[in-house]
Amino acid sequence: MFEFCTDPSTLDDWHWFACYLTTGVHMSFYLSFLKVLLLLAVTAPVALAFGFAGAMAARAHFAPVSWLGKAYIALVRGVPDIAFFLFFVIALDQAIEYARHKVLCPDWDLPVRQGNDFVVCQAAKMPLGNSAQWVHESYGFALAVVTFAIVFGAFGANVLFGAMRAVPRAQLETAEAYGMSRRQTFWRVMVPQMWVYALPGLSNLWMILIKATPLLFLLGVEDIVYWARELGGTKTPRFTDYPHPDWRMWYFLALLVFYLCFTRASEVALARLMNRLTRGQATTGGEAQRKAA
Repeated sequence: MFEFCTDPSTLDDWHWFACYLTTGVHMSFYLSFLKVLLLLAVTAPVALAFGFAGAMAARAHFAPVSWLGKAYIALVRGVPDIAFFLFFVIALDQAIEYARHKVLCPDWDLPVRQGNDFVVCQAAKMPLGNSAQWVHESYGFALAVVTFAIVFGAFGANVLFGAMRAVPRAQLETAEAYGMSRRQTFWRVMVPQMWVYALPGLSNLWMILIKATPLLFLLGVEDIVYWARELGGTKTPRFTDYPHPDWRMWYFLALLVFYLCFTRASEVALARLMNRLTRGQATTGGEAQRKAA
């Protein structure tokens, strides 16, 4: 913080705002933007991996595996995101603590379920009560990544499953005619060609994932929505050196601008990726590129 911020009551408007916007809590607000970007950077490939595994399972020739893949897609897609987030995070957290409780506290003789309370020994707490703050935040962030990946992985699995079915059968028959095995046909012909059919659906999922990041607030993660509401609310001189009226509208306007800019940058990047994927493909876009060349 600037040296002239020692007594905010004596500052003019510009210096007051300079001091106000560089307080420690505002630095946490700015870092929360990086937290959202990190969530997207980690969740997107993990969700894509879930989706690819779910799509492969759904099209498996072994019936139980196929049922499992289709059940994953249907069940997760059929539950509202908010309900799944609130339920799954609690269930996963309690499952981890229950497993640790059984291993670390074998002599515990009290029931884990005590009415509406879930009680485990202190050693089984996840994370431990005396853990550093960054451990608590990292644990909550990891739970959020897993939850987001499972939810959006199910939607991605449905998109990839449809994209696999959209690859022209003639392409696969040609590969078989050249003597390729089923595995070789899948990895060398179907997978490279399916992305051009999957990208429109995956790009929509990416946009929805961006817009879903405010749900981090529901998972207990101090994200940009948390800080916007916390910092923008009315502050009185009794509790802060920087009192102000209700400024939440301006903080949420900053979030609006951030999301609009980020989604616009995503649209440009996805359009370039689509042009790259359609190059040389037997699609309308690929044919248009060949004629233009």
